[in-house]
Amino acid sequence: MSNHEYQYLQEMGIQYWKLVHPERLLGVSLPTIDLPDSCRLLLVSPNCPQQSSALLFSRVLKSMGIELNDARHLEPQYIDQLRGSLPEWVWFAGCEPSHSEVSAKVLVSPNLSDIEGNNEHRRDLWQQICSYE
Repeated sequence: MSNHEYQYLQEMGIQYWKLVHPERLLGVSLPTIDLPDSCRLLLVSPNCPQQSSALLFSRVLKSMGIELNDARHLEPQYIDQLRGSLPEWVWFAGCEPSHSEVSAKVLVSPNLSDIEGNNEHRRDLWQQICSYE
């Protein structure tokens, strides 16, 4: 659920509940998530890039030669629901990598909001990107 949808429910006075571990319920099948074939980068992060962090995200993608339309965001708790192969790049921002057997190029960084304005974090991210070239 997006932040906008969550805020809308709050304004209506409706509480939003989300199961932390739905897989523990017997008989519950989790829906699978299919990434489009055009997806070249998957951003796994608790926060979807917005405003200034979205601008930083688009600049990083541009430096990698990836269009914004070729990237997708996924919250960390849903990564086990991915079906099929992963895209070329998987970027874990603000969370620990959960797939140890990922065959994609993996980037690990703090949240995008923490990278912005922090030259050390930006340099670390850039070095990770360059290590795959």
